[in-house]
Amino acid sequence: MMEPETIAVASRPDPTAIYRRVALHLMPFLMLCYIAAYLDRINVGFAKLNMQDDLGLSNAAYGLGAGLFFIGYLVFEVPSNLVMMRIGARRTIARIMILWAIISAAFAFVGAPWQFYVLRFLLGAAEAGFYPGVILYLSYWFPSVRRAKMVALFVGAVPLAGMIGAPLSGGIIQAMHGLMGLQGWRWMFLIEAVPSLVLGLLALKLVADSPASARWLGPGERRQIETDLAAEREATAHDASTTSLRATLANPRVWLMTAICFCSAICSYGVSFWLPTLVQQLSFGNTFTVGLLTTVPFAAAFVFMFLIGRSSDRHRERRWHLVVPFALVCAGLTTSVVLHGTQWAAFAALTVAAIGAYSTTAMLFSIPGLFLGGVGMAAGVALINSLGGLGGFTSPYIVGLVADATGTTDNGVYFIAAAAVVGAVLTLALPRRLVNR
Repeated sequence: MMEPETIAVASRPDPTAIYRRVALHLMPFLMLCYIAAYLDRINVGFAKLNMQDDLGLSNAAYGLGAGLFFIGYLVFEVPSNLVMMRIGARRTIARIMILWAIISAAFAFVGAPWQFYVLRFLLGAAEAGFYPGVILYLSYWFPSVRRAKMVALFVGAVPLAGMIGAPLSGGIIQAMHGLMGLQGWRWMFLIEAVPSLVLGLLALKLVADSPASARWLGPGERRQIETDLAAEREATAHDASTTSLRATLANPRVWLMTAICFCSAICSYGVSFWLPTLVQQLSFGNTFTVGLLTTVPFAAAFVFMFLIGRSSDRHRERRWHLVVPFALVCAGLTTSVVLHGTQWAAFAALTVAAIGAYSTTAMLFSIPGLFLGGVGMAAGVALINSLGGLGGFTSPYIVGLVADATGTTDNGVYFIAAAAVVGAVLTLALPRRLVNR
């Protein structure tokens, strides 16, 4: 017969099993939401292949419109995260998704460049709180030692959106052009807004604000999660930035992370907004073929993002797991220009660059939770993502300006590669004992 103490130990919940269950319940829906979000954010890269002539947009004008999204992001991101702490994730996610679906569909009726600019700004304003809100939301469920893999899974929706959206966008543009008198790119905006609307409505039913309100968790499972998170809060309680918005703004680590995020955004959005154009320049064929081929870099990025995040959690190491992806961006983009005349070699180099670019985003947001908590976590993540996200404005606009001025995207690609080098150097400035504990 087992002793009572042995029975008690055996009946304790297994933390690994609990967090696996939480991940299986939360992550698929959150990833679907982010796939829809990112698809509505970057499908303009495929629309550009035809929309540019229809609206009379220069490369610089396209880059400006693509980047204005991030100005809206900057204005509304921090307030949205603070509101989420008051009203909960369920209502916040639903509100954001329904609003951006409506705005995304409105792109189908754009008739002039200024309308394109206004809608891009409004789309950024509508979507502002989603990414940092989910990063904050994951901190309600997973301690930091388990969070990098979850963030990598969530951000893995970005290349998945490309894998799905690239052939879908190219196919819609090609197949539906002229239907009911509308160009194919207009149909693309209308059709690809629908999933966001449906998922936004489902969020009201499926999203639990916290473990305490999750009916699918047992009492012991809730206690285990709450105990783990309480221990983590206690570990960061000495840091005033966890309790004060003012202290968060004065925290030099937050501003260093913002600078790293700026470089990461230059890389990831430079690749996102210009990858279809860069692949098209390799002379692979029509819009649909370009869409099919563009799935390859996105698929490779999805696999390696998860592997890098899992390796980071296993070794409890963050800095080099972020430096190496920055290095891949620089090496891949530089090589793609040098080997431009060798079609498949240049394409392989673009794939390496995409792996690095999206992996920087996944690893980046596994770090703030190691030194922020509470109000500091909510405001800090939003601040890092909003100001750092301005790299998403800088990158497409500068590449477009350079392309118009020189007649080639090569120097713009070198600019993104240089930003990756800066990001790697800044990452090495993070205190090793802080980010690797």
